[in-house]
Amino acid sequence: MRVRGSAAVILLALALPACSGADPAATVSTTVPGPAATASSATSDPSSAAGSGTLPAPVQREPSPAPTASGAAAGPTATSTPAPTPTPTAAPSATAPPAGAYADPGAVDVVVNKRRPLVPLDFAPADLRQPDVATATENALLRPDVASALEEMFGAAGNEGVALTLVSGYRSFATQESTYASWVAQYGDAAGADTVSARPGYSEHQTGLAFDIGQADGACTLVLCFRDTPAAQWAARHAADFGFILRYPLGFHEVTGFSAESWHFRYVGRDVSLAMRAAGTQTLEEHFGLPAAPSY
Repeated sequence: MRVRGSAAVILLALALPACSGADPAATVSTTVPGPAATASSATSDPSSAAGSGTLPAPVQREPSPAPTASGAAAGPTATSTPAPTPTPTAAPSATAPPAGAYADPGAVDVVVNKRRPLVPLDFAPADLRQPDVATATENALLRPDVASALEEMFGAAGNEGVALTLVSGYRSFATQESTYASWVAQYGDAAGADTVSARPGYSEHQTGLAFDIGQADGACTLVLCFRDTPAAQWAARHAADFGFILRYPLGFHEVTGFSAESWHFRYVGRDVSLAMRAAGTQTLEEHFGLPAAPSY
């Protein structure tokens, strides 16, 4: 097992229930866990903060203007962003996948997006564990196969002088309800919230296959400028070697339904990740010949 140094204290924006009235910003200490935690029960809510002393999962991204059909920005403006690149649409497959394909929430090739909810909607993984890597919050559980691959990736990055930290992992249906509700409250309606947060039952985080990363010094955590950090650039180049893909690449929001998130990675297994890299395919929708999912 590799020994990792302590990561710096970082500030994260935490999603809180809309009715709490609390400040969504909180100080979180980055820690390096010891041996992996025991697996959690599928019926429990290991990411819930209620009564456990743990922190709620951080938000998916900073609030940012979402382009509408007319080109106007929706919701409050948090930061100015460069003009988006031309947006591709998912290419039709020569042979359409059969009905129900890529829908098993327990499979590594499941595709979850705004038009493909989890079935059942409140699905919870059967097994979860804490990876033995530097983490930014208590909400860092992942499926065991994902956790093992993540440990390999973080170790390889560390060997090249890049210090990664795990910002968030699994979120239960209940936690995603709170996360989404906080964005509805911030934007004032569901239309704005839908540009930055998945509805409960539609989030990859609920599968235990997806996670957010950061840089150990806390630079640009969960915000647009993270894409320019060594952590983001290293992960984008090497993630496929460990079975991961960057799930929401820049310029593909009309396919995935979300603006670019340089910190959000998804485990798909090496067969899929390496095939996508070899073909230059950017999204799961394109790779599997599934329809684009720009909206619900």
